[in-house]
Formats: sequence, C-alpha cells, structure tokens
Amino acid sequence: MQKINRNVVLALLSLTSLVFLLFQLCYYKFYLSQKNGAAFSKVRGSQSGQDSTRWHVVRKFLGLISSHNIPVYLIDPLILRLVDKDIEQIRSSPDGPSPECKYFCAPRDFTTFALLDKTLKHEVGLLRTAEKMGFQWLKIINKDPRLDGMADLSGMEIPLHYIFKLASHAIHLVVFYERSGNFLWHGPLRLKQHMDKKFVPFRKLHFGRYPGAYEKPELLLVSIDDLKVQIPKNPSSFLEEMSHSRFLECRYKEARAFFQLYPDDASLDAVEFRKKAKSLLHLAALTLNNLGVKFWLSSGTCLGWYRQCNVIPHSKDVDLGIFIRDYKADIIPAFQKAGLPLKHKFGKVEDSLELSFQGEDDVKLDIFFFYEEDDHVWNGGTQAKSGKKFKYLFPKFTLCWTEFVELKVHVPCETLQYVEANYGPEWKVPVKTWDWKSSPSNVQDNGVWPVDEWDNVIQIY
Repeated sequence: MQKINRNVVLALLSLTSLVFLLFQLCYYKFYLSQKNGAAFSKVRGSQSGQDSTRWHVVRKFLGLISSHNIPVYLIDPLILRLVDKDIEQIRSSPDGPSPECKYFCAPRDFTTFALLDKTLKHEVGLLRTAEKMGFQWLKIINKDPRLDGMADLSGMEIPLHYIFKLASHAIHLVVFYERSGNFLWHGPLRLKQHMDKKFVPFRKLHFGRYPGAYEKPELLLVSIDDLKVQIPKNPSSFLEEMSHSRFLECRYKEARAFFQLYPDDASLDAVEFRKKAKSLLHLAALTLNNLGVKFWLSSGTCLGWYRQCNVIPHSKDVDLGIFIRDYKADIIPAFQKAGLPLKHKFGKVEDSLELSFQGEDDVKLDIFFFYEEDDHVWNGGTQAKSGKKFKYLFPKFTLCWTEFVELKVHVPCETLQYVEANYGPEWKVPVKTWDWKSSPSNVQDNGVWPVDEWDNVIQIY
C-alpha cells in the first residue's frame, strides 16, 4: 500500500510539473511575446527571428510617429552606409532594391532617427500611445544652451533624446534644434542619477557622446525593406558631415565673469567695429565655404570667442586660420570678387604664406596659413621693411564647430591649449598694446627672406 501511494504521488507530481511547463510556454507565446514584441513572424528574406524583430520594431515605431503626424528621418550610420552603396537602385525603385530584408535587419542593438524640435507636438499623447503599443521609453533632457547667454533664462531644460525600447531592439530618436547660425544642433546624451544606465547600451549610441552641428539636410522619401522612410538625399555627404560634427558651446558663464572684472566697451566705436567685424566674418565664411576651403577662428578672433563670446573691440581685424594643404589659388580672386581687395601678401605657399584683405573702413581680414610638422603646427609672419621672418608654434589640434556672431564656424577643439600657446597663461587679462613680433608667447625668429625674393614674398597693395 505504501509503495502504491508513493507511485501515485510521483505520478501526480510529474503531471503537475508538465501542466505547469505547458502553461508557462503558452503564457510566453500568447501574452509576453506579444507584449514585448519578441515573437514576430519573419519578414521577407530575413535570416532569423532576431532579424525579424529589428524590422518589426522599426515598423511599429514608424507607425507610432505616423499616427501622431511627426516627421522623422533616418540618420543611423550603419544603415545609411548600406543604403549609400545601393542609393541609385533605391532612388529608381519605388518598391525598394531587393526582396530581402537587407537594411533594417542588419545586426545592431538600435536604430537611429532624427526629428526637428518644432515638429514634436503633443509629447504626452505620443508617449502614452507608445506604452500602449508595448514600448518602454526614456526621455533625456538638459539645459537649453541657446539661453545660457541670458542669465535670467539659463537653466531652462529641453528634450534632447528619446529612446523607445521594444523586445531586444531600441529606437534612438535624436532631437535637432535650429540655431541662429542657420544650422541644426543636437545636444549630448547625459543620464541623470536616477536613470537606468542599463536600459540600452548607451556607449554604443552614435549620437550623444558630444553635441553636434549639421547643415539642414535635403530629405528623400524611399522604400527600404518594404518600409517608407525619409533619408538624407545624399547619405555619403551626411556620413562625412557626421564624422566632423562635434560642437563646442560658447562659455557664457566664464564670459559673464570676465565682464564683471572688465566691463564691456559699449562705446559707439566699439559697437560699430563689432558690427563691421561680424559682417566681414560672414562674408569671409561665405567666400571660403563656396570654395570648399576649411577655416577656423584664429588669433584675437578665437580669443574673443573663447574668453568673452564676442569680438574684441580693440582688435581692429578679423583673424582666420587655414591649413596650407587646403590652400587654393582661387582664394585671392574670390575675395576680390566679393569686394575685399588684397591688402598684402607675405610669404609663399611653400613657406609662411599670409594674406590680408581690406574690409569696410579700417577693418581688415587676416588669413594665416598653418604648416604641419610631426609634433606641432605653425604659421609664419613677415616684417615688410626688414624682410625678417617669424614663426608661431602651436600644439597639434583638431577642429570643432561653434556658433559665433550668428555663424556656424570652426574653432580648435583644444581651444585652451591653442589660446595659451598664443597668449600665454595670462590670456584672461585684456592687453590693448600688442606687438605681433614680440608679444605672442609662441613667437620665434625664423631668419630673413633673401633680398632677391622680396618682390615675390613681400607684396603690399
């Protein structure tokens, strides 16, 4: 009797375990998998259920934003690289380039889209709908840097990034803002203490390590993997722009502190000079951009941006830097055509080239050409009356974007080292008496031009 009872008990336990296991499988299949989006049927041509999940999450997200009339466009670099290889076929085929899921099924943890801030309306309704569709979401906000120059408005926060997660895939939605320099800006992705740092693999996100600046893209509506989506019309140009998009904000807080120690010059002459300098800088940027010549703020103009977020009124000129490798013979005629006559040309392309153009009244534009060595870069200077040559040494640097006098323009990313090289550790203190031959911290004698070369290397107009 005891043996029979034991067998009965074992049979009942086995049956109970089997029923419980079947219940778990059914629950997962018909409830959890639908809720979390894990049990998607395969899209055409996909290789695995995981591939299909990515495609379905993207499709569901596009349906979400479409239901709220929010235009987004694809900026995912991994997908855009694949698209760029087939761009002609994609443009010419309304149904997409192939019957296979080639792009949105590519292995990755997330897909990245962008939207303009002004097109995001009824955010609360969007997020509620997302939750009903099974998405988890995370919103990243931070200070609006456009207001940092206004002490009474600084600290106001704006949305910078949204992340929508479904099953094992996430959508990274980057918010772009239009800046006064007529370009688009996105902010960094900085998690606050209470946020789940394991929500997605944040370190892998392509946008958010630092702020970025972009031109307004022309968009193209295409069909990719049976999904209608907008992409930059020229994906390769966008990808190139992305690789050099890092943006530095002007240091408004430090600028306010500077003006507390050294009140700003608000005289009529200072106001007029700044107005002319801004106009000259805009014209120079337009001219060089049309030529495809990369340049940056240098010397006193760079110091003004970094120290006080404005043009230094007693500088009397605008200073730009260009790597000699980017020199083009069209530069001089292009500036002359723009109404800026050549004031002087010192040096030659091979050595110490420097150009100066005459702007309105006594405001001039100085362009210094930089030469790269193994461990430093330098630009040259020439004293016209003696033929003496000078060299100004800088540590190597890279270029970042910034906004200065309502213009998107480059500055050295390593700005402090650049400024300190030129102006020394006391760069924060204004100096109105400046001798370009002896005052800079980084100036060195560099010999004398041979007399028989003077006609070519010392040209004054």
